[in-house]
Amino acid sequence: MLHLYPELIYQSATRNPDAIALIDRKQHLSYAALSEAVQSTASYLHTLGLDRGERLAVYLEKRLETVIALFGASAAGGVFVPVNPLLKAEQVAYILKDCNVRVLVTSVERFKLLEPALAQCHDLHTVILVDERQETPPPGLNIVSWQQIQSSPDHKNRLPRCIDSDMAAILYTSGSTGKPKGVVLSHRNLVTGAMSVAKYLDNQTDDRILAVLPLSFDYGLNQLNTAFYTGATAILMNYLLPRDILSTIRREQVTGLAAVPPLWAQLAQLDWKDTQSLRYITNSGGAMPRSTLASLRAALPNTQIFLMYGLTEAFRSTYLPPGEVDKRPDSMGKAIPGAEVMVLREDGSHCAPGEPGELVHRGPLVSLGYWNDPDKTAACFRPLAPRQSGLMIPELAVWSGDTVRMDDEGYLYFIGRRDDMIKTSGYRISPTEVEEVIYATEQVAETAAFGVPHPTLGQAIVVVAVPRIGTGLDQAMLQAACKQHLPAFMQPGLIELRQTSLPRNPNGKIDRKILAHEFQQAFQVEKS
Repeated sequence: MLHLYPELIYQSATRNPDAIALIDRKQHLSYAALSEAVQSTASYLHTLGLDRGERLAVYLEKRLETVIALFGASAAGGVFVPVNPLLKAEQVAYILKDCNVRVLVTSVERFKLLEPALAQCHDLHTVILVDERQETPPPGLNIVSWQQIQSSPDHKNRLPRCIDSDMAAILYTSGSTGKPKGVVLSHRNLVTGAMSVAKYLDNQTDDRILAVLPLSFDYGLNQLNTAFYTGATAILMNYLLPRDILSTIRREQVTGLAAVPPLWAQLAQLDWKDTQSLRYITNSGGAMPRSTLASLRAALPNTQIFLMYGLTEAFRSTYLPPGEVDKRPDSMGKAIPGAEVMVLREDGSHCAPGEPGELVHRGPLVSLGYWNDPDKTAACFRPLAPRQSGLMIPELAVWSGDTVRMDDEGYLYFIGRRDDMIKTSGYRISPTEVEEVIYATEQVAETAAFGVPHPTLGQAIVVVAVPRIGTGLDQAMLQAACKQHLPAFMQPGLIELRQTSLPRNPNGKIDRKILAHEFQQAFQVEKS
């Protein structure tokens, strides 16, 4: 039985060493070669001083080196931190500082963009560059080339002993305070998630899974995990246009594809003629619009469609079997294998069928909490009420903050979020994170960011701001600031300036809910 994250690769390498594990454009890597590269990298990282539990961050697009670095860090006993390649330098630096990253794997180009911000990352001692060009290291930093790691002799170091409850990864997701939260995942979380998803998707060794989502996204990372667990082939792709994905599916005979609703909406408009290889597709990160679902079903009549729900704090929670899609297309389904999902009232008691309540997830996929944030951890990870009398160790469950209902047959339906988080393009965005960029212009007196319904994005970001007197501020200036400091998926879809103070709630805070209600029809909303 598997216990540690790198064993996903090692097991498949033992069973079928010559099978292709990874494809990156024209590069093909067998399981035997991938296993060797991971072990060699782990050994080298150990010589660099990456100790058990220390963090290694990877700030790269999807490529062979990205995958090897992630698994190599885990094999060395370290904790990998995949950083979304779309993030700006200041956001990356915040993550590196927040979780005390010791080693950073990146490219020369990205390193040059990051370098001015790295001065605040006092724990960082080594940067590994995947390019062949050598850079002059800043004071206090050791620069190592990827080629140096791969060409060095096998050190055969004795690596630290790990167990499945140890930290394996930290995935950053936006938090309600405006700064990203680091969700800490154990080896058990990652391995169990791969096994569970592979079970209900019925992944096999002949599957060819296209990885188009960011590996910093738990949904994207799990495409690798399920492929490696079953001995299938993972195909890495950094696409520019949706039609590029379709071309790759045809060329590589892809059998499995995962995407979020906005991407599915774009893909559904393409001509899928002569695309016969897809055995299944999956959706998570928001509800798939019915029109998109209908278009995909018409275009791919022989392809199974899995509608799913997950949260980073529990990696994956529910899925709707393809046979139920026609009957209940708006459902999130039921709990995945190995997990239990409940609908609870505020007092912890179970809701009746049809009664709205909070989605609570228990089982081996429950993560280890938020990195270095005991208050948020205590709020989200709470013990369940004892199921029997007598002494017992309290079991922690994830209290999602999502309001759902369960029907008489046990199928779940999403109602909404209890907090102000914006969910757009599969990402969870903190309003404060956008507002901080607006305030940083020093041109506004007050501002609020919030999400409103959008037919393809799930939600679009709207910003309302009150300019300071005499500034001459206009929308274009704020849009330019957002473009400079925020990645594309965090750009506001609408900015409005007002001359009067924004509405407040009883506590004196700006009331985003009132503002959001005003803009409910700002974008054309699809009608079911």
